[in-house]
Amino acid sequence: MSLIGETAGPPAADIIKDATDASFMADVVEASREQPVIVDFWATWCGPCRQLGPALEKAVAAAKGKVKLVKVDIDKNPAYAEQLRVQSIPAVFAFVDGKPVDGFMGALPDSQVRDFVDKVAKLGPGGPSPIDEMLAMARESLEAGDMGGAAQAYAQVLQADPQNLKALGGLAKVYLAGGDTERAGEVVAMAPDGAKDPDLDSVRAALALAAEAPSDTTPFEKRLATDPDDHQARFDLAAALAGRHKLAEAADQLLTILEKDRAWNDEAARKQLLTVFEAAGQMSDIARNGRRRLSSILFS
Repeated sequence: MSLIGETAGPPAADIIKDATDASFMADVVEASREQPVIVDFWATWCGPCRQLGPALEKAVAAAKGKVKLVKVDIDKNPAYAEQLRVQSIPAVFAFVDGKPVDGFMGALPDSQVRDFVDKVAKLGPGGPSPIDEMLAMARESLEAGDMGGAAQAYAQVLQADPQNLKALGGLAKVYLAGGDTERAGEVVAMAPDGAKDPDLDSVRAALALAAEAPSDTTPFEKRLATDPDDHQARFDLAAALAGRHKLAEAADQLLTILEKDRAWNDEAARKQLLTVFEAAGQMSDIARNGRRRLSSILFS
């Protein structure tokens, strides 16, 4: 029997209910598209569950219909607990817009339970989830050059959602910026086959450039000092620069080739330039400025 206080609000049956594996999609996933749903995975033999359950019910009732509570006995209904990789109980998950966005394991003090329920009640469908907020924080850190902060934030997202494409792409960019192409490649490989994300595509392109890059720019610089029209030397210099992630300098060298000979070597410079743009990011200043210069060359 649910332990609910006398707080005014919707009937208990509307906001607190038991669910089965058969009803989980309707009671949790679909229902969370309308309002946040907290799921309490428990079992009759679990002492901490008996402590946490009443505190959750009381806090949810106090939220006056802003959030629902669904209780799942894992002994009778193990499927979704296994899918969510529940290691111990009680385990609590908050669902918004059909997906888990927050949660905790173990019994908490009543005050922390109330704080959790209040936070979940404010999320609402369509609003920013904790994962979205963490991704935004990670992006800000990455763009500010705080690689340690970005890596930590992306790692926290991946703990909650191991196949989050934005977190995988962002973490790969962190490793790439630090010169660790091996770790960047390992993170990219964690993404599902065929997964598309701008950061993942950018890192894949950068890794491809690095794999083909000469290790030393000196020979090509010497050849260009002797003959500025040595397009192969300039192309190889661009490859070496791109391999070091000096993408602006690489783009400049490739554009210089195109200014002198658009069709050189079956348009090799233009093709490589497009890969450089992808490695830099299609919305980056390198790509935007390079496309403007390329358009000027092609249509002059």
